[in-house]
Amino acid sequence: MDTPQISRARAAAERANGDASTLSNVKERCERAARAWEEIADRQERTAAARIERESRVVTRDSQEALATAS
Repeated sequence: MDTPQISRARAAAERANGDASTLSNVKERCERAARAWEEIADRQERTAAARIERESRVVTRDSQEALATAS
């Protein structure tokens, strides 16, 4: 699975390709691709944050249940 850093690097590479081109259609295509890679990176970061939050709630709940059972 790609990481947000890899996706952002791909976005940067697409922008560099677009900047290096003299053709307007290539520039536009590269910019669209760069925006898509940025959206993917943003989604990866949101997913990771949601996973961490969800897992911390599970750990907290399990800890509270263990304490309640022990008492």
